Amino acid sequence: MAKKIQFGIMQRGVFPKDDDMGLHFDELMEQARVLDKLGYDSLTTGSHFATYPHREFMQVPYLCRVMAEAPNMRMNAGVVLLSLHNPLEVAENFAAMDVMSGGRVIFGCALGYRDMEYKGFGVKKGEGVARFEQNLEAIKQLWTGEKVSMTGSHFELDGAAISLPLKQKPHPPIWIGANVDKAVLRAARLGDCWYLAPHQTMETLARQMDLYRAELDAVGKPFPKEMPIRREVFCARSHDEAVKIAAPYMKLQYDLYHSWGQSKAMAKGDQDITMDYEDLARDRFIVGDPDEVAEEMLRYNSVLGVNHIIMSVQGVGMPQAQVLDTFHLMAEEVFPKVQQAL
Repeated sequence: MAKKIQFGIMQRGVFPKDDDMGLHFDELMEQARVLDKLGYDSLTTGSHFATYPHREFMQVPYLCRVMAEAPNMRMNAGVVLLSLHNPLEVAENFAAMDVMSGGRVIFGCALGYRDMEYKGFGVKKGEGVARFEQNLEAIKQLWTGEKVSMTGSHFELDGAAISLPLKQKPHPPIWIGANVDKAVLRAARLGDCWYLAPHQTMETLARQMDLYRAELDAVGKPFPKEMPIRREVFCARSHDEAVKIAAPYMKLQYDLYHSWGQSKAMAKGDQDITMDYEDLARDRFIVGDPDEVAEEMLRYNSVLGVNHIIMSVQGVGMPQAQVLDTFHLMAEEVFPKVQQAL
C-alpha cells in the first residue's frame, strides 16, 4: 500500500436544461485552474451521451481543452464506455491526448449501462462484454506502435498502426470500472487496476475486494500500486453545515442516476439508490467537517487499500462558490490530516 494518497476531482458537469452552458464552461475552467494551483493530483470527467434534459460536455473534447488549464494534473477519462466505440478511433484519440498532455492521461473504461446509449450506437446489450474485451485487446495492441492485424465482431484491423507514438510506456494506465462481481473479476484480469464505483456501499466494496484479490492471485498479478476509488465528497466547517449544503444536490444526482438505469447495473443486494439522503449517504458518501472527512478517507485506505480518492463534489445545480470553498477546505485542512496519519 502506498504511503501517500492521491486526491482528484470528478468534474461531473451535469447541468439543468435551461442553464447557460457557456457560463458553466467558464466555471469549470476556473475550477480546473484552482485545483491545479491547490495541488490536486487528477481531474476526471465521465462520459454519457444523449443526457437531455440535462446538459453535459462530451468527454474527449472536454479533456483535450481542460488539460491546458491544469498543466500539473493527470487527466482521467472516467470512464470511456468502451463497448460503444471502434477501437482504432479510441486508440488514436487517446494516443493524441497522451502526447498533447505530456503523458498525463489515464484511460478509464467500462461497459456502460444506459439502454439509450447502446441503441444510439447500434450495439445490442448482450454483445457488450464481448465488444468491451475485443476493443480493449485491440487498443492495447495498437498502443504498442506496431502494425496490428485482428478481426473482431465489429471491426477488422488489417496491418493498422496508430498515427502517434504514446508518451507513456507501455501505455496510459488502464482503469476498469466495475459494479457487479463478474465485472470486478474482469477488471482483475484485463486492467492495470479496478476503478472502484461510487455507488456501492463500503460493505459491498469490501466483499468485492476479496474477490478481486483472489482473481489477481489466480492470474498471477500483484495488487496494483495505484488503487482508485470515486466517492461523493463534501466538506464544510461543521457536519451539519456540510449536510445542509450537499444533501439536496447529492439526492438530486442519485435520482438522475436512477432515471438512467444505474440501479440495474449495481451489485446484487446493493441496488437501491432511491432511498432518503440519510440512508443513501450511510457508508457511501463522505460528507462532514475536515476531521470527519479525513477519518473516513483513512478508513477507505485501511479497509480497501485504495490510495487515489477521486471526489465528486458538484451535484446538479450546486453553486460555484460552494464548490470552490470545499476544494480549498479539503486541500488546506483535510489532505494534510490524511497524509500525516499514514
